[in-house]
Amino acid sequence: MRPIVRNNDLMTHRLRLRTFSGRTPRPSNEVNYDTWRASVELLLQDPAVSDLQRVRRICDSLYSPASDIIKSVNPGSPPTDYVKLLDSAFSTMEDGDELFAKFMSIFQNTGEKPSEYIQRLQVALNLTMKRGGVQPPDVNKHRLKQFCRGCWDDTLITELQLEQKKQDPPSFTELLALLRTKENKTDSKATRMKQHLGVVKQHAAVKSQISYSCKEEDVSQLSSVTAKLTKQVAELQSQLATLAEEKHTSRAKPSSFKPQKEKNDTKAEAESKLKVTNKQHTVKPRPWYCFKCGEDGHIATSCSNDPDPTLVADKRKQLQKRQREWESQNVSSDLN
Repeated sequence: MRPIVRNNDLMTHRLRLRTFSGRTPRPSNEVNYDTWRASVELLLQDPAVSDLQRVRRICDSLYSPASDIIKSVNPGSPPTDYVKLLDSAFSTMEDGDELFAKFMSIFQNTGEKPSEYIQRLQVALNLTMKRGGVQPPDVNKHRLKQFCRGCWDDTLITELQLEQKKQDPPSFTELLALLRTKENKTDSKATRMKQHLGVVKQHAAVKSQISYSCKEEDVSQLSSVTAKLTKQVAELQSQLATLAEEKHTSRAKPSSFKPQKEKNDTKAEAESKLKVTNKQHTVKPRPWYCFKCGEDGHIATSCSNDPDPTLVADKRKQLQKRQREWESQNVSSDLN
């Protein structure tokens, strides 16, 4: 059998308020006074609820020290007396002008979405209006004006043409719907872009891997070809050496029909050619260092280092030693 639920129980559940105590710091399971006060305002405007039920709901939602404050109220008093007493204890005491000045200094925070920023503006504007800082007909105008001032996304303001709407400003509901729709489009586009770029990067990685495999195959093929060419060159060099040796042997054999003078001329000519060839392949050592700093690889005209006479002197001695060795070797070969 299903339990029988009375209408009074349904009414009690529907009118239940969030808890509030007024303690500092505020407990995590409680709401601040402004949020609690907004719920009470809806309760006071509900025509289906009697004053007795309103007082009961208000008292049930309060904990100490807020519950201690309302003990001084006469039990037969209307709910507005309870609310006024709580307002004097926990509501902000700033007047409308001060609240409006604070409202004009609210700007968008880092990482805050425009829809979140407009909601913060709405909360502050409602409190300012209750304190008389803003007249109800001017609420939409001030909200849109401050949003255009405090929002840092000029592209969003331009695309939604918010500056042009200041003559006929939208309501909070309309403006919030515009902002959330734009944010949803932007987020969807960003998601599609990430997915697309992720696929492109994956394809690029696969292509790079294939290219790398092809390069490895090309390198292996090139290595094998190089080895074959090296082997062929070695064989050709061996054949050339054999031919040169055979030719030298044939020239060294005595000939019966050639005169002795011709043989001597041929031998002298060969020796002369050999000396010329040796001289062509042997070059006298030249300076390889800088005359200013003594370092290798550049000359004094393009040197930006500090002078180092000691290193220059050592390099000069090495050059002179190499030149003397070269001269002794080449002079002795010329004499022979």
